[in-house]
Amino acid sequence: MELMEQIIARAKQNKQRIVLPEGTEERTLKAADRVLTDGVADLIIIGNKSEIEGLAAQWGLKNISKATIIDPENNPKKDYYANLLFELRKNKGMTIEEAQQKVLDPLYLGCLIIKNGDADGQLAGARNTTGNVLRPALQIIKTAPGISVVSGAFIMITNTPQYGENGIMVFADCAVTPVPDADQLAQIAVASAGTATAVAGFAEPRVAMLSFSTKGSAKHEVVDKVTTALAKAKELAPTLKIDGELQADAAIVPSVGASKAPGSEIAGKANVLVFPNLEVGNIAYKLVQRIGNAQAIGPILQGIARPVNDLSRGCSVDDVYKMIAVTSNQAMAAKKA
Repeated sequence: MELMEQIIARAKQNKQRIVLPEGTEERTLKAADRVLTDGVADLIIIGNKSEIEGLAAQWGLKNISKATIIDPENNPKKDYYANLLFELRKNKGMTIEEAQQKVLDPLYLGCLIIKNGDADGQLAGARNTTGNVLRPALQIIKTAPGISVVSGAFIMITNTPQYGENGIMVFADCAVTPVPDADQLAQIAVASAGTATAVAGFAEPRVAMLSFSTKGSAKHEVVDKVTTALAKAKELAPTLKIDGELQADAAIVPSVGASKAPGSEIAGKANVLVFPNLEVGNIAYKLVQRIGNAQAIGPILQGIARPVNDLSRGCSVDDVYKMIAVTSNQAMAAKKA
């Protein structure tokens, strides 16, 4: 079974409640219909019920009626959620009047539904920017315990089974934090190992902290940041299999790893690659995707206490469908944490 099929199968076996705030967006609604038809997740769609039903009829979608549809304007729990938001944000200066306005915003409402335990995860971004998707998530759901930074991982499905986990690897951070400091880099490493387990299904994440140096072969402050991050990651997750600093070839090629980092249990065997900054990570995943003809699943947002994922505004119906399944897998893992 291919990885994406495994992700979908796990979602079907333990259906999660996923919120779709962009309920009248065409690709989102078409993907929702497929998800409901296939039994991948239970969906909460936010938007005007008549408009959603009209669009479903227009596009020939037969199963949207299986979703829970919540209209922000006519939501019977509108005052309840406004009070919840006010309590969460009053110390930041939010007034009850501002909270009453915010609960009309589907992105805020979706996060409040999750915060209240009425849903398990959220997927948006087909119509909204990353900033708009992340802002309410960080204000309402907040980051996971021990984590203060959000990052974005990609699961790379390559045509080179000799590397990673039969050709599958996790790359991070490729999407969110431009220049992480050592603390943040350590958190990204730990979160990426979690994604490797929860979504990619790795039995044993093996994390490599990448640099242009391997075990002191070069001296520079950016190398020092990686080695400091390694020590901090070991403190955060003492049982995690992790090593660094490693060059990319030393991390994934057994012969190079044995030569450049003898004695390392990660060198030459890594299946999770943590890049020193966003610039490197983003360039790397796109090169592997295009030149290597690899599949890239993501970005999968990491570090939020309950999963909130961000779509590209250029996404396809298939992308939305797959990311609902990914979000469901993350939600299952979050409940176990």
